[in-house]
Amino acid sequence: MLTLGLESSCDETACAIVNEDKQILANIIASQDIHASYGGVVPELASRAHLHIFPQVINKALQQANLLIEDMDLIAVTQTPGLIGSLSVGVHFGKGIAIGAKKSLIGVNHVEAHLYAAYMAAQNVQFPALGLVVSGAHTAAFFIENPTSYKLIGKTRDDAIGETFDKVGRFLGLPYPAGPLIEKLALEGSEDSYPFSPAKVPNYDFSFSGLKTAVLYAIKGNNSSPRSPAPEISLEKQRDIAASFQKAACTTIAQKLPTIIKEFSCRSILIGGGVAINEYFRSAIQTACNLPVYFPPAKLCSDNAAMIAGLGGENFQKNSSIPEIRICARYQWESVSPFSLASP
Repeated sequence: MLTLGLESSCDETACAIVNEDKQILANIIASQDIHASYGGVVPELASRAHLHIFPQVINKALQQANLLIEDMDLIAVTQTPGLIGSLSVGVHFGKGIAIGAKKSLIGVNHVEAHLYAAYMAAQNVQFPALGLVVSGAHTAAFFIENPTSYKLIGKTRDDAIGETFDKVGRFLGLPYPAGPLIEKLALEGSEDSYPFSPAKVPNYDFSFSGLKTAVLYAIKGNNSSPRSPAPEISLEKQRDIAASFQKAACTTIAQKLPTIIKEFSCRSILIGGGVAINEYFRSAIQTACNLPVYFPPAKLCSDNAAMIAGLGGENFQKNSSIPEIRICARYQWESVSPFSLASP
C-alpha cells in the first residue's frame, strides 16, 4: 500500500510517500523564510504560502519516488492541531486529490504523528513506553501501553519548550527560529554562569514561563518588560545565558522522567518534535533514564509529511471505517488516542 501524506499545520509545506513497511519513498519539505523578519509565524502569510507552494511540493515528491498520483492507495492529511488557515489549505488539497484520483482520504493528528515518527524509525520497541512530544507548540508526556493505546499523563501549563527557546532567542537578539542558534551559542558558554532553576510543578506537568522571565531579568534587569529594548550584551554573556537557559529547560523535562518511568513501569522512551533534534536535550534525557530512548532521525523531528503518511497508513490498515475529517486548531488532550483514527 502506498500513502501520500500532506502536512501544513504551521509554516512547513510538506509531502511524502510511505509504503506499508514504513519505508519512506519520498519526503519533501519546503520551509517558509518569510516569517523570520517578524520574529514568529504570521498565520495569513503561512496559509498563502502553502497555497502557492503545495503543487510544486507534491510534484517533487512524486518525481522523487518515480510514481504517479494514480499509484497511490491512500491520501493522508494533517487535520489538527495547527493554524486554521494552514490546515485548511492542506485538507482541501488532500480532498481535491482524493476526489480527482478516486482515492481514500484519512485525517491525521499532528501531535500523534510526532510520536509515531519515533516509532516509525525504531526497531523492536518494548512496551509499555513513555512518550514525549517536545516542539514549538506542544510539550507533553504520554503513557504508551502498546502502539495503539496511550494516555496523556502530563503537559506544559504555559509555554511549550520550543516556544520558550524562540522567545529567549528574541531576548538575546537572535533571529527566528532561535533554537539551533541557542544550541550553537551554548556550546561555548558556561551552563553554570546563571542559576536558572528548572520549574517544579505538581504531578507530571511542565512549566517554562518562570524560566523565560528569569532569562529576561538576567538580560534586561529585574524591572524590565518584554517590550523594553534589550541592552547591548557581549558575545560571552550571550553564550553563558544560552548555556544556562538550555540546561534549565532540558532539566525541567528530564527531572520528571525517572518518577514517571517507575510509576508506569516503562520499558522504553519514544520522543518526537522539533526540540528532539537538540543534542544537549538528547543527552539530558539519556542521562536521566536508564532505558532505550528512541528519537526520530533529524529529518523527521521537525514538521514533515512522512510521519503523516506513516500514521495515516497504519490507521487505515487497522480500521475498517474512516471518520469525517474535522479541522481543529487546538489539541483536545482529553479526546485523542495515538496511532488511531479518533478525531478531537
